[in-house]
Amino acid sequence: MSAKEINKDTYLKWFESMLLMRKFEEKTGQLYGQQKIRGFCHLYIGQEAVVAGAISALEPEDSMITTYRDHAHALAKGVSANAIMAEMYGKITGCSKGKGGSMHMFSKEFNFYGGHGIVGGQIPLGAGIAFAEKYKGTKNLNVCYMGDGAVRQGALNEAFNMAMLWKLPVIFVCENNGYAMGTSVERTTNMTELYKIGLGFDMPCSPVDGMDPVAVHNAMDEAAQRARNGEGPTFLEMRTYRYRGHSMSDPAKYRTKDELESYKAKDPIEQVREVILTEKYADQAWIEEIEAKIKQIVDESVKFAEESPFPDESELYKDVYVQQDYPYVQD
Repeated sequence: MSAKEINKDTYLKWFESMLLMRKFEEKTGQLYGQQKIRGFCHLYIGQEAVVAGAISALEPEDSMITTYRDHAHALAKGVSANAIMAEMYGKITGCSKGKGGSMHMFSKEFNFYGGHGIVGGQIPLGAGIAFAEKYKGTKNLNVCYMGDGAVRQGALNEAFNMAMLWKLPVIFVCENNGYAMGTSVERTTNMTELYKIGLGFDMPCSPVDGMDPVAVHNAMDEAAQRARNGEGPTFLEMRTYRYRGHSMSDPAKYRTKDELESYKAKDPIEQVREVILTEKYADQAWIEEIEAKIKQIVDESVKFAEESPFPDESELYKDVYVQQDYPYVQD
């Protein structure tokens, strides 16, 4: 039995949350082109179901950790669009005080532990967070996201082994968008069915249609129940697709237009929109109301970021050590 059933409210929340992710990322791309956002920037457009379907199967107390493609995850966990946009602008009002930028979102309040720039670096950290929850005796779990390129890292094997040995409450999720940075999965591995990596550790594992929030929800729901029951981790390969390049500097010439259009034909937001209208969960007027609401949220986040101040130079010496009066050499 599912711990969290899918109903009308689920679909309405999916539509609103995924539309916010999409429109926020589209605006981010525009601002990057205007050089208002600098540094590295990786958009999530097309992959929204992987996060939306997960959140609907989880509890607010559950934690999440992910890669540098992290804006949508932060939004889904509850971090405000204002705080995320300000962070990308490098402003003090950002969720990481303007020190992390696009790749290093963080929120202790919403149990969101980043945003990590090192490929695969978050995998053992996700296992560690899960260990802390088990040690404290909670029923909380950690969801640890990674890309298809990160599964080549040795740290994954070490973390998977420990997670199974100690039956840690962690769900490892590979967001397989097919290309890592720009090289297809077929060119980097003999075993293209990445979920089978879990078999080497006797870890429950399966492939999931990452373009369908229903499939994501159901797989995450089952894995969450297993984790909360003390049965240990799960490895899920979410087969998804990013419509843009790996980063804003990637023209994505390594794939065909036909391939891109084939995935856009099963866009997760349009799938949910169709169900809402077909099942009469809401009408077109509601759809338009949500679209207007999302536009306002995104526009307000830009205004907030534009008007926020940059960090003072003194911030360079804060949040580095726990010791408040650490004796820095500042000459």
